Amino acid sequence: MPQLFVLPLVKLAVYEDDVPIREVNHTSVMFPEAGMETGALPWCFPFHLILELFFSAMRSHYSKNIGMFMKDKKLEANLSMVASRVMSGLNMNALKFLLPLWLSALTGVTVRCVFAAVAFWITGCFVKESSVTKRQRIGLFCLGAFGLYGFMFCYLLGISKTTPVSSAIFNSMQPIWVFLISVIFLHEKATLMKVIGITIGFGGALLCILTQGNDDLAHDAFTGNLLCLISSIVFAIYLIVSKKLLQEVGVITMMKYIFGGAAVSGVIVSFIVGWDAPLFMDAWHGEWHWMPWVILAFVLVFPTYLSYFLVPIGLKYLKTTVVAIYSYLILVVTTVVSLSLGQDRFSWTQAIAILMICTSVYFVEVAEKKR
Repeated sequence: MPQLFVLPLVKLAVYEDDVPIREVNHTSVMFPEAGMETGALPWCFPFHLILELFFSAMRSHYSKNIGMFMKDKKLEANLSMVASRVMSGLNMNALKFLLPLWLSALTGVTVRCVFAAVAFWITGCFVKESSVTKRQRIGLFCLGAFGLYGFMFCYLLGISKTTPVSSAIFNSMQPIWVFLISVIFLHEKATLMKVIGITIGFGGALLCILTQGNDDLAHDAFTGNLLCLISSIVFAIYLIVSKKLLQEVGVITMMKYIFGGAAVSGVIVSFIVGWDAPLFMDAWHGEWHWMPWVILAFVLVFPTYLSYFLVPIGLKYLKTTVVAIYSYLILVVTTVVSLSLGQDRFSWTQAIAILMICTSVYFVEVAEKKR
């Protein structure tokens, strides 16, 4: 049943836009932050494969038929995380194009949260899951209002000030924060291997924060990097709490209440600080910029709706640390795309920071396996 609703929605977003998107491959895109022209965004990525995985996950998650995909829940979870993290990696490049010229960071957070809340609540009308208690609804709502919104608030504000690769570097530190939170609050044993790993990870983060200067690609790199670092900590907390709540509620139920809370926070913040969206204002006055609208549609449908649907499936059948480690895919995708499009420049300090953080997570993961 959920496929009947979601399929037309996604086909509208993908296939109707498919013709102009492919035409973009033969044009140039102006990146205002860089002040330079570069090749078009790589929309030739096979999104139909992600959609197929999404619908397979929906069918397997809610179908009573027993098939190969149903039998191997870990395979389903791992594939879901791969698709989700690839979309999240491309999301960083798309957001860097949109922010802050077409949307302010805070307005962008509100748009994403409200869209996802509406989409998941409509999806919930077609998906029958077990009922939730008032306590669970309040818990999910608060997790969205403070956890998810807090992550997006820092994340979008940070990426609007720094480069996509730098933001991805801090995003890849999520496994370190998951382990550190587990040691401090869940009384997990802090082994020597974990201490060494966390120390190296901190060193990599400090290297990136302290050495990156401001330029045409990052107008306030220090603040942006610091915000991205905070966002990765908040998201690690979000993953740990989500893992616990998923034991009690269904995926769609969880996401509709979480994004409902995030949407309420977004609307309140936008009401206080104001609505800053030149893209919408230009459209209101009859001036349409099709490229930003296509990119915004991509951000809303793929990295926001589909990606956040797939993450709980990964959390349901994988350890929180394994889910966090998939953030490395974001780093890989974002780095390749950013360097290809001119949204970032190769830097030895960034390369060393990436190597240090990868090494730190390796130490922590080895320690976890020996536990």
